[in-house]
Formats: sequence, structure tokens, C-alpha cells
Amino acid sequence: MDYDALAAGLAGSIPFVKKVGITFSDLGPDGATAVLPDDPEIGNHVGSQHAGGLFTLAETASGGAFVGSFAELLGEITPLAKGASIQYLKLAKGPIEAKASVPDPDGLKAKLAEEGKIEFQVGVSMTDSEGLEVATAIVDWYVRKNS
Repeated sequence: MDYDALAAGLAGSIPFVKKVGITFSDLGPDGATAVLPDDPEIGNHVGSQHAGGLFTLAETASGGAFVGSFAELLGEITPLAKGASIQYLKLAKGPIEAKASVPDPDGLKAKLAEEGKIEFQVGVSMTDSEGLEVATAIVDWYVRKNS
């Protein structure tokens, strides 16, 4: 599986993600890392990252983790983010990195094969360039087999 091509395709195929400049520094079967650049054009009124940018980063990282974990099934399934929550812990300055991974992907794939659909949560941790956690998020996913 060419995970680099998956990462490039995913980041480039979603217009809003592309507009704010989010890229993947890592994407594979064990998770994904996405990066929100330090760009004043997308910042907020206090000179830090905008809350909407952080939310988009979290959702994008969770989607990358999903794609990496389910890469071999992507043509057979439809994923939907059905909800999310985020906690802003401190001002997010500079580029922000978000790490996400799917819990027990093998178990989820087995359940998907048996039941035709699954629901699960992906946790996301966002850190600044000093490694300080600036936000956390949970994204709720619903995945079904295509008819």
C-alpha cells in the first residue's frame, strides 16, 4: 500500500483542508499525523491558531487515521464523521501537529465484516512545536459496507 500517495490524495482532495494548508507528515496503518501551518491568514484575533483551524486539523487527522487503518477496504465502505468534541487547553501558537489512531482496527474490521457497519471514536492530541498539548478532540465515526 502506498501510504504517501494516500496522504497526498486525502489532503489535496478536501478543498477546505487544502485552503488552510493542512498536510500529513505521517499516515499509515497505525495512525496519522497532520500539521496545521503557522499562517496569519488563518489565525485569530489574539495571534494564535483559530479554533476552527484546530477543529479542522483534528477531524483531518482522525480521517487520516481511518484511511490508514482501513486502506485495503476503501473501495468497499463509506465512512462518515458523525460527531466530534474538542477541548482547547491553551493558546495554540506556531504550527500545530495532530496525532490520531484508530483503536483496535482488526477488531473493527471483523465487526464490519460480520455486521456490515461499525461506530467508533478516534482520539486526537494536538501539540505545538515545543511538544505542549494545546487541544484534544474525539471524533465519532460511522462506517458501513457499500450495497
